[in-house]
Amino acid sequence: MNLKFRVSALALGLMFSGAVLAQDAAQPAATEASAEAADDSATDAQASGPIGVPPQGKGQIVFFRPSKLVGAAVGFKVREGETELGKLRNGKYFVHVAEPGTHEYRVHGETKDVLTMEIEAGETYYVQGTLGMGIIAGRPNLSPTDAAAFDALAKKLKLAK
Repeated sequence: MNLKFRVSALALGLMFSGAVLAQDAAQPAATEASAEAADDSATDAQASGPIGVPPQGKGQIVFFRPSKLVGAAVGFKVREGETELGKLRNGKYFVHVAEPGTHEYRVHGETKDVLTMEIEAGETYYVQGTLGMGIIAGRPNLSPTDAAAFDALAKKLKLAK
Protein backbone atom coordinates (compact mmCIF):
# COMPACT_ATOMS: atom_id res chain seq x y z
CA MET A 1 0.00 0.00 0.00
CA ASN A 2 2.78 2.45 0.94
CA LEU A 3 4.63 1.63 -2.31
CA LYS A 4 1.50 2.36 -4.39
CA PHE A 5 1.16 5.74 -2.70
CA ARG A 6 4.79 6.63 -3.41
CA VAL A 7 4.53 5.57 -7.05
CA SER A 8 1.31 7.57 -7.46
CA ALA A 9 2.85 10.65 -5.85
CA LEU A 10 5.93 10.34 -8.07
CA ALA A 11 3.80 9.98 -11.22
CA LEU A 12 1.69 12.99 -10.24
CA GLY A 13 4.82 15.05 -9.59
CA LEU A 14 6.29 14.11 -12.96
CA MET A 15 3.04 14.99 -14.76
CA PHE A 16 2.91 18.37 -12.98
CA SER A 17 6.53 19.23 -13.78
CA GLY A 18 6.04 18.18 -17.41
CA ALA A 19 3.05 20.50 -17.73
CA VAL A 20 5.03 23.40 -16.25
CA LEU A 21 7.96 22.75 -18.60
CA ALA A 22 5.61 22.62 -21.59
CA GLN A 23 4.03 25.93 -20.52
CA ASP A 24 7.47 27.59 -20.17
CA ALA A 25 8.60 26.21 -23.55
CA ALA A 26 5.49 27.52 -25.31
CA GLN A 27 5.74 31.04 -23.87
CA PRO A 28 8.90 32.22 -25.73
CA ALA A 29 7.38 31.21 -29.06
CA ALA A 30 4.26 33.23 -28.28
CA THR A 31 6.37 36.20 -27.16
CA GLU A 32 8.46 36.09 -30.35
CA ALA A 33 5.34 35.98 -32.51
CA SER A 34 3.84 38.93 -30.64
CA ALA A 35 7.10 40.86 -30.87
CA GLU A 36 7.22 40.38 -34.65
CA ALA A 37 3.62 41.54 -34.97
CA ALA A 38 4.16 44.59 -32.71
CA ASP A 39 4.84 48.01 -34.22
CA ASP A 40 8.41 49.26 -33.80
CA SER A 41 7.35 52.75 -32.86
CA ALA A 42 7.50 53.30 -29.08
CA THR A 43 5.29 56.37 -29.35
CA ASP A 44 2.51 54.42 -31.06
CA ALA A 45 2.79 51.63 -28.50
CA GLN A 46 2.51 54.10 -25.63
CA ALA A 47 -0.41 55.95 -27.13
CA SER A 48 -2.40 52.80 -27.87
CA GLY A 49 -1.32 50.70 -24.87
CA PRO A 50 -2.70 50.72 -21.33
CA ILE A 51 0.24 52.69 -19.93
CA GLY A 52 0.19 56.06 -21.67
CA VAL A 53 2.96 58.65 -21.55
CA PRO A 54 4.90 59.79 -18.48
CA PRO A 55 4.22 63.15 -16.84
CA GLN A 56 6.12 66.18 -18.19
CA GLY A 57 9.79 66.15 -17.16
CA LYS A 58 9.66 62.64 -15.67
CA GLY A 59 10.18 59.06 -16.77
CA GLN A 60 8.18 55.98 -15.86
CA ILE A 61 8.94 52.32 -15.24
CA VAL A 62 6.38 49.58 -15.75
CA PHE A 63 7.12 46.68 -13.40
CA PHE A 64 5.24 43.51 -14.34
CA ARG A 65 5.19 39.82 -13.51
CA PRO A 66 3.69 37.24 -15.88
CA SER A 67 1.14 34.81 -14.52
CA LYS A 68 2.69 31.39 -13.91
CA LEU A 69 1.60 28.37 -11.93
CA VAL A 70 4.97 27.95 -10.23
CA GLY A 71 5.32 30.48 -7.40
CA ALA A 72 1.78 31.80 -7.88
CA ALA A 73 1.27 32.31 -4.14
CA VAL A 74 4.58 34.16 -3.66
CA GLY A 75 4.85 37.91 -4.13
CA PHE A 76 7.70 40.32 -3.59
CA LYS A 77 8.09 44.05 -2.96
CA VAL A 78 10.02 46.37 -5.27
CA ARG A 79 11.91 49.05 -3.36
CA GLU A 80 14.11 52.02 -4.09
CA GLY A 81 16.25 52.51 -1.01
CA GLU A 82 13.88 52.05 1.93
CA THR A 83 10.80 53.17 -0.02
CA GLU A 84 8.39 50.47 -1.15
CA LEU A 85 7.23 51.22 -4.70
CA GLY A 86 4.82 48.34 -5.17
CA LYS A 87 4.18 44.64 -4.78
CA LEU A 88 4.68 42.25 -7.68
CA ARG A 89 2.31 39.33 -7.42
CA ASN A 90 1.52 36.72 -10.01
CA GLY A 91 -0.08 38.32 -13.11
CA LYS A 92 0.17 41.93 -11.85
CA TYR A 93 1.86 45.17 -12.91
CA PHE A 94 2.35 48.68 -11.57
CA VAL A 95 3.75 51.92 -12.97
CA HIS A 96 6.32 53.99 -11.08
CA VAL A 97 6.98 57.61 -12.08
CA ALA A 98 10.60 58.63 -11.51
CA GLU A 99 12.75 61.71 -11.74
CA PRO A 100 15.43 61.58 -14.46
CA GLY A 101 18.74 60.14 -13.28
CA THR A 102 20.21 56.91 -11.95
CA HIS A 103 17.96 54.69 -9.80
CA GLU A 104 18.50 51.36 -8.03
CA TYR A 105 15.52 49.04 -7.65
CA ARG A 106 15.71 46.11 -5.22
CA VAL A 107 13.74 42.97 -4.51
CA HIS A 108 14.29 40.69 -1.53
CA GLY A 109 13.41 37.07 -1.00
CA GLU A 110 15.67 34.16 -0.32
CA THR A 111 18.23 36.26 -2.19
CA LYS A 112 18.48 39.94 -3.12
CA ASP A 113 18.48 41.38 -6.65
CA VAL A 114 19.36 44.96 -7.60
CA LEU A 115 18.61 46.58 -10.96
CA THR A 116 20.30 49.91 -11.76
CA MET A 117 18.60 52.05 -14.41
CA GLU A 118 19.31 55.43 -16.00
CA ILE A 119 15.93 57.16 -16.36
CA GLU A 120 15.39 59.90 -18.95
CA ALA A 121 12.51 62.39 -19.04
CA GLY A 122 9.66 61.41 -21.36
CA GLU A 123 10.73 57.74 -21.59
CA THR A 124 8.89 54.60 -20.51
CA TYR A 125 10.91 51.60 -19.36
CA TYR A 126 9.73 48.04 -18.78
CA VAL A 127 10.99 45.65 -16.10
CA GLN A 128 9.87 42.04 -15.83
CA GLY A 129 9.86 40.41 -12.43
CA THR A 130 10.33 36.67 -12.24
CA LEU A 131 10.57 34.17 -9.44
CA GLY A 132 13.22 31.47 -9.59
CA MET A 133 13.30 28.31 -7.54
CA GLY A 134 14.91 28.59 -4.13
CA ILE A 135 15.56 26.21 -1.27
CA ILE A 136 12.93 27.61 1.09
CA ALA A 137 11.26 30.47 -0.77
CA GLY A 138 11.52 31.91 -4.25
CA ARG A 139 14.39 33.94 -5.66
CA PRO A 140 13.01 37.20 -7.11
CA ASN A 141 14.68 38.73 -10.15
CA LEU A 142 14.20 42.02 -12.03
CA SER A 143 15.14 42.14 -15.73
CA PRO A 144 14.84 45.04 -18.17
CA THR A 145 12.67 44.26 -21.18
CA ASP A 146 10.70 46.15 -23.83
CA ALA A 147 7.19 47.33 -24.65
CA ALA A 148 6.56 44.34 -26.93
CA ALA A 149 7.07 41.89 -24.04
CA PHE A 150 4.64 43.85 -21.87
CA ASP A 151 2.10 44.28 -24.68
CA ALA A 152 2.12 40.53 -25.35
CA LEU A 153 1.02 39.94 -21.74
CA ALA A 154 -0.98 43.12 -21.06
CA LYS A 155 -4.43 41.56 -21.56
CA LYS A 156 -3.61 38.90 -18.95
CA LEU A 157 -2.14 41.31 -16.40
CA LYS A 158 -4.03 43.29 -13.76
CA LEU A 159 -2.99 46.55 -12.14
CA ALA A 160 -1.57 45.94 -8.66
CA LYS A 161 -3.27 47.79 -5.81
